[in-house]
Amino acid sequence: MKIIKSATLQTIETKSVDVEVTFTNGLPSFTIVGLASNIIQESKDRVKSALLTNDFKFPAKKITINLSPSEIQKSGTHFDLAIALLIALYETKVNFEGFYVFGELSLDGKIKDCSSIFPLVLSLAKQNLLRNVIVCSASAKKISKIPNINIYSLDTLSQAIDFFKFNSKEKYLYQNESFDYESVKIDDSIYYYLNKYEVDFSEVKGQDFAINAALIAAAGNHNILFEGSAGCGKSMISKRLRYILPPMSLEEILEKAKLQAIDYKDIDFSPLRVFRNPHHSSTKSSLFGGGSGNSARIGEVALSNAGVLFFDEFPHFSKSSLEALREPLEDYKVLISRVNSKVIYDTKFLFIAAMNPCPCGNLLSKVKECR
Repeated sequence: MKIIKSATLQTIETKSVDVEVTFTNGLPSFTIVGLASNIIQESKDRVKSALLTNDFKFPAKKITINLSPSEIQKSGTHFDLAIALLIALYETKVNFEGFYVFGELSLDGKIKDCSSIFPLVLSLAKQNLLRNVIVCSASAKKISKIPNINIYSLDTLSQAIDFFKFNSKEKYLYQNESFDYESVKIDDSIYYYLNKYEVDFSEVKGQDFAINAALIAAAGNHNILFEGSAGCGKSMISKRLRYILPPMSLEEILEKAKLQAIDYKDIDFSPLRVFRNPHHSSTKSSLFGGGSGNSARIGEVALSNAGVLFFDEFPHFSKSSLEALREPLEDYKVLISRVNSKVIYDTKFLFIAAMNPCPCGNLLSKVKECR
């Protein structure tokens, strides 16, 4: 029996998975067991096509792939490469030890990137479980910012087979990249920042008192509520506040990129803190996370971690949503509990709210009458 290390994403945390294979006598078949989702079950056809395209002849045996531990649900197309390698090298004496393998296969054997690879590798590296990882070149570029790991970049299934067959691994080693943003060093730690401002406080006319309050909030990470008539600059100031927040550490930048990948967004490694601005009609589940079964999805509160969460038209949010803000604001964590899953998210964000002083918005106006 041969084993290759891979992993699965459980909301935002990663669990290491052993991909095992056996070839036994019996009617020829290809089975994947171990609580594999439909996405993984579909990989059988991708793996078959990729292997046949690369002149591999399937043995007349019963092929069983097991994803261990079997009690946790697995999902993701990144298991394709590990499964294909185990089948392709079933008669070859190779050593997979020490390598984690991730990659989706196209029908012609090309290795492709998928959104889950970055959070998987980052979580495994933070747990000190991963030292050597095999991915495609598109994935290698993304994970090259993660320190203290060796990345091997392969673009086709045939290259991956040769990688383990022959002792020529160094030529596939991908060079780790460093951040080229401006930085400041404080107590042996490096913090990165941008000197580019898409929106600037200089564009706000007047409102010196509100701008000074925003400066104090940014310096001390204090939550802030703006109250004023419609059009007086509440949202304008709020949207500029993230540009004056403190510089970001490497860990914060990588964590931001991880959340972007989980949210199916393009990964951005810039040291600009995230700004989330949900509409007041958003449901409680979309704000705090939720779902059924094993799929407790991440919400706006967790996605704004290490950044800014802005509630415009504050009184129009539902009472239950505003009451639920208490835990993330006090404990910097939110727990999503379901029958089959319990997930804790970090929620250390700067909370900004804006509201009108009355339903018509003219209570504080010097030129308009309140209705």
